[in-house]
Amino acid sequence: MKLLMIEDNKSVSEMMSMFFQKEGWDVSFAYDGEEAVEMFNRDPGSWDIITLDLNLPKKDGMEVAREIRAKSKSVPIIMLTARDSDSDQVLGFEMGADDYVTKPFSPITLVARIKALQRRAQNEPSSSTGADNVADEKSEEQVITKHFKLNASTREAYLDDKLVPDLTPKEFELLKTLAQKPRQVFSREQLLELVWDYEYYGDERTVDAHVKKLRQKIEKVGPQVIQTVWGVGYKFDDSEVDNQE
Repeated sequence: MKLLMIEDNKSVSEMMSMFFQKEGWDVSFAYDGEEAVEMFNRDPGSWDIITLDLNLPKKDGMEVAREIRAKSKSVPIIMLTARDSDSDQVLGFEMGADDYVTKPFSPITLVARIKALQRRAQNEPSSSTGADNVADEKSEEQVITKHFKLNASTREAYLDDKLVPDLTPKEFELLKTLAQKPRQVFSREQLLELVWDYEYYGDERTVDAHVKKLRQKIEKVGPQVIQTVWGVGYKFDDSEVDNQE
């Protein structure tokens, strides 16, 4: 796996380098925002995962994330930051981050998060399929309810034929997971396991921040279909859409 760690604290980089080398990963380091963008742009398709500090010299982490996402919609990004507020998490996810780790962090935790994101990326459906599997894959790739349509191959979702705009990879996976089983309630722990592919190392606020951004995008095109079940978690339910118009 080829990893780019964008981190201005060289002590942190040196510490993580030992853990990355133990995993056998090919790791490069950038120590400011401008260097990070330059390194990424040399070969955008070559990186398997990026860890990105928010507080960087020359160009901050939010701007770096924005520029990386302009080049690649799919490369997984884990943001590293000393900030620990919901608004910072939401802003990070809005810029295209897939996960969020608060400093100080355990190296073992970061390695586990990286492995989880990489497993999710590797399990994405391939664009080339055998003839015997086409029908099954088409069935798995589409979610259709009375008011909602989702196509995993094009990574598009529609509410009453209106496109839900600018979904990040994790927002799309979250929406797909909920919509595949309408009205089923998912706990935050279940969503961490299903969408982020980890349990013990997860932060439930990651789920809440993604749901908040996802709801904002859904509301741009129609009624809200992601419902909160207080004390439990979230569910997808478009059965009351007609009553909300």
